[in-house]
Amino acid sequence: MQNPDVVIVGGGIAGSAMAVVLARSGLNIVMLEKTLVHQDVVRGEWMAPWGVVAANALDLTPLYMKHGAHRIDRHIGYSEFFSHAEAEERTMQILDMCPERPLCLGHPRACDVLNEEAVRLGVTYLRGVQRIQVTPGTPPTVAYDHEKKAVELNPRWVIGADGRTGVVAKQIGCVEGQDREHHLFSGMLVEDAHDWPEDLQVVAHEGDVNVLAFPQGGGKVRIYLGWPSEDRTRLLGPDGPKRFLEGWQIDCVPHADAIANSTPISRCIAYPNNDAWVDSPVREGVVLIGDAAGRNDPIIGQGLSISHKDVLLTSQALLDEKDWSTDIFDDYIKERAERMARLRVVARLTSLRESAFGEEGRKLRQQIHERMEATPDYAAPFAAAFIGADALPAEVFAPAFTEAIVGRPIWD
Repeated sequence: MQNPDVVIVGGGIAGSAMAVVLARSGLNIVMLEKTLVHQDVVRGEWMAPWGVVAANALDLTPLYMKHGAHRIDRHIGYSEFFSHAEAEERTMQILDMCPERPLCLGHPRACDVLNEEAVRLGVTYLRGVQRIQVTPGTPPTVAYDHEKKAVELNPRWVIGADGRTGVVAKQIGCVEGQDREHHLFSGMLVEDAHDWPEDLQVVAHEGDVNVLAFPQGGGKVRIYLGWPSEDRTRLLGPDGPKRFLEGWQIDCVPHADAIANSTPISRCIAYPNNDAWVDSPVREGVVLIGDAAGRNDPIIGQGLSISHKDVLLTSQALLDEKDWSTDIFDDYIKERAERMARLRVVARLTSLRESAFGEEGRKLRQQIHERMEATPDYAAPFAAAFIGADALPAEVFAPAFTEAIVGRPIWD
């Protein structure tokens, strides 16, 4: 216990997936989690096809499927700028373009499933941990309080997987940055949406809302709402879920009533749409993964996929080398920086195409759609949200290409 191979800070998706993968190879793992129960705090429940490929490589997809994961076959983008029929003519049969279908599983459930598998494999999993302090070095140290006792561990390596509000990145001296907020966003889980097609995911925009729907099976749908930053109190108070559903009273989605008349079964928490990053996710004895290493704007739903790719690359580095040092993560640092830079561009383009609000924003959205209609190649960067950023040439993320799509530079 005092000198485990790896201490993982954070028992969410990224941390517990890493624990499972490393424990399968016989490493001695301690995983620390501050919460006593995983709660629905509007985390993503959609894994992109490229993320499922990473989950397959980690041999985690069968575990998710065993515990009720739902798969999606079709994607439709609706808009106030064209008819239902025109939108449905462009229906994406996902397997026609992607090697896998998206995978949906409730976030708290996925965390619990991975936690249980990690414990079954021998991981020491401690919950209710407080006052965690990570100090980089050779070896690093991890100090914390648990059950009124102060503990200090000296593992060979520490993995920081404590999410966007975690402490490890700051403690190891990472320099953080983030984009300016573009608009506000929220997610909510609903049930009794039995009239919503269970094989169909939808993204739509009309007026002052951008809506997204990802069925979870059994009449449950994880829905999202984007709206202007100026209306910051829109979902505040006990009537927030009701006002969230009112945002789905739109004409451009033919079966929007199935969502508007559904029953909320989670909170709706507003948060800004932007990217955030750290200068490097590696320090001596410590590597960051998932949101702890920097996050993508949630408008394109890449969080779960990013986490699984991070786990794949960092676990391979640890398992392929006997002598652990920062050098073994050089490929991870380089690949992640490029991946996140490209996804940042995709998220920005998506925000401008789907969530530019006000009269000027509406004009911009319409112009982007018209350019994409006239030049189908302009759809290329948006495909990265499905097939992965590395599946496309660098040119489609370059300023010359993105400015042609939008009609101006994409960054203010």
